[in-house]
Amino acid sequence: MVAAVILAPERDRIVIARRPKNKHQGGLWEFPGGKVAEGEAAEAALHRELREELAISVLQANPLFQVEHDYPDRKVSLDFWQVTEFTGTVCGNEGQTVAWVRPEELVAFDFPAANLPLIEFLSPGVFRP
Repeated sequence: MVAAVILAPERDRIVIARRPKNKHQGGLWEFPGGKVAEGEAAEAALHRELREELAISVLQANPLFQVEHDYPDRKVSLDFWQVTEFTGTVCGNEGQTVAWVRPEELVAFDFPAANLPLIEFLSPGVFRP
């Protein structure tokens, strides 16, 4: 799976989205992204997923790091990317709620456990947009 840290043009905020209630970890917040199709490169999946979910086209993305996490009912592998340039206006293209938040505000939102290493990385004093 791929997930994106999408920076606002001013580089002071990040996009998060609320997971649909009927999905794994439903109702929690997440960094936008999704599944990588068989034979698809991670960066290509990132571009596709963000176009589908948020109606944006990625112009510049850089890999950050990968995380593997074991939930009681499944194992996930997340490939985190930083998106620094895109075209379009971010919207919940699939009906999901989206929000622009400052990195220090992330701790106020409930995220799946697999996202916690990224939230820690994005904390003030660590993250350099």
